[in-house]
Amino acid sequence: MALPNGVLVHGPFAWACAVRTPDGELRVASARKTFRSRDVTNPLLRGPAKIAEVFSLLPQVRRALPEARLPFERPGVLAAMAASAVGVRLIRGEERLSPAAQELAGMLVSVAPALLALRGGDLAAYHGAEHVSIGSYEHGEPRPREHERCGTHLVGPLVAATAVGNVLAARAPAHLRGPARAAASVGGMAAATELFAWMTRNPENPLARALARPGHELQSRLATREPTPDQLEVAEAALRACLALEEEHDDGDAGA
Repeated sequence: MALPNGVLVHGPFAWACAVRTPDGELRVASARKTFRSRDVTNPLLRGPAKIAEVFSLLPQVRRALPEARLPFERPGVLAAMAASAVGVRLIRGEERLSPAAQELAGMLVSVAPALLALRGGDLAAYHGAEHVSIGSYEHGEPRPREHERCGTHLVGPLVAATAVGNVLAARAPAHLRGPARAAASVGGMAAATELFAWMTRNPENPLARALARPGHELQSRLATREPTPDQLEVAEAALRACLALEEEHDDGDAGA
């Protein structure tokens, strides 16, 4: 996860965060995870568990590294999140739109806060630094700022899966529509995550490439910028700290 002033990296068992303070100092914190989504094997729960895992890290990061700033802390982004929630409710109540059109428009409105978070500041550049450092490590050679496993690639599968689920939920009786929408959201996340995993295993498949296209365009046009050497240093420091803890875990398993 890119931050406005740094990078958070996490592996199966550990996390590490590095930030650049306003006075230019590089600070790093790392720890083992208290909740691990890899322990969840149910296909319906794996996707939501991965999202829950990321959010469970944020309080740990703030306690260990108070200098870390989170992407959605800016007042303008918080206001956009509130406006987005209202906008989605209004769109879903617009009877002139078909259920499918309501869901598509609602999903587009719901991503507005994330797009606003990327405007201004260094968040997009740190996102690029995250991709360059991790991609270069994984491939053993310098890599560009786009990465094949970036969360932006979830956009296509998530929009498709959630829209289908909510269209079906809209057909439920009025008194069951709320629970049906909640179930559709969870199901959509589960389906999108499983589809995303399939896409990463089959990158040359025509369907996988089509579903990844929106995320790739978001990365190259909006979600990332070319990082500076200082920003790359931050991302690489986070990656090294995370790998050190992961290697300790592997050595412990081998010793046992």
